[in-house]
Amino acid sequence: MLPCPVDKVRHSPHCDQRPAGTEINLLVIHNISLPAGDFVPDNAEQRAVDDLFLGRLDPKAHPSFASIAALRVSAHCVIWRNGAIWQYVPFAQRAWHAGVSSYAGRERCNDFSIGIELEGTDNLPYTEAQYQRLTELTRWLMQQYPAITPERIVGHQHIAPTRKTDPGPAFDWPRYRLALQESTL
Repeated sequence: MLPCPVDKVRHSPHCDQRPAGTEINLLVIHNISLPAGDFVPDNAEQRAVDDLFLGRLDPKAHPSFASIAALRVSAHCVIWRNGAIWQYVPFAQRAWHAGVSSYAGRERCNDFSIGIELEGTDNLPYTEAQYQRLTELTRWLMQQYPAITPERIVGHQHIAPTRKTDPGPAFDWPRYRLALQESTL
């Protein structure tokens, strides 16, 4: 059994219990950066994404924050550009990452999915460290939740195609899928 690869645990208030008897069987890959395209230096203590997920984003800190500061959103984990993995919601709980969504005819993807954010944007390449750590975390999640199979790993754009585009064209799906395949051989 692989050890859980999470580097730091934070506690987002933006989560709740999954519906009783719900099987976790979907992994959703997202991207986020606040402000958009502004990446945090490795040694930064202040991270706007962290503040957003913890419900304490200052709407005056940047003009783009005014419209999102009151949102109640979270993800299970964020993988920063340097590869560090911070967990915000326990995997057994429901994070609020997918919004209005549907997968294979089933609505409300938050109920049965795990959401992983990559610090990034749709159109800028993700880092080598992010791909390595995403692969490591995915392998661990697939051990913990065997119903998450390679076919049940999607991007936010796949479950909310009229609203979302992430992780975007910069995300190298073939590379990620090949790394997952190679790591299970």
